[in-house]
Amino acid sequence: MKLEIEIPEVADMEALGARLAPGIAKVQLIYLNGELGTGKTTLVRGLLRALGHVGVVKSPTFTLVEPYSVAGQNTYHFDLYRLKDPNELEFVGFRDYVRDRNVCLVEWAERAAAVLPTPDIDVVIHKADHKRIVHLMSRTDRGADLLTDLS
Repeated sequence: MKLEIEIPEVADMEALGARLAPGIAKVQLIYLNGELGTGKTTLVRGLLRALGHVGVVKSPTFTLVEPYSVAGQNTYHFDLYRLKDPNELEFVGFRDYVRDRNVCLVEWAERAAAVLPTPDIDVVIHKADHKRIVHLMSRTDRGADLLTDLS
């Protein structure tokens, strides 16, 4: 399944994240792709706030991963922008994060595509004039279920 959503304002990107929140437990792995400044972290912020997180949501560019435990759900926000070698994920223990019913949101997944598993949903954000175009593609049945709920 594939959805395309036009996002005119920053608040609309957060709102899209909030719309994903009710079904987030259906999936385990979401990739967020797009140039710097397209709104990947903003989407994650909207999702986490909708789940009940009240603290700061920042891009884990330097820490690689930020953990969140909200609404009984362990969610891990990865940013692979500074990854030099995809095999570095082994040293971080990425496989341990992607187990049980943890949800992993991975920015810049294309930098480790050779070693990452197939995501449930692939999100691609493009800049277009003064707005963003968000493409959401399901890669698994679980991802299709979430996108069906979203549409």
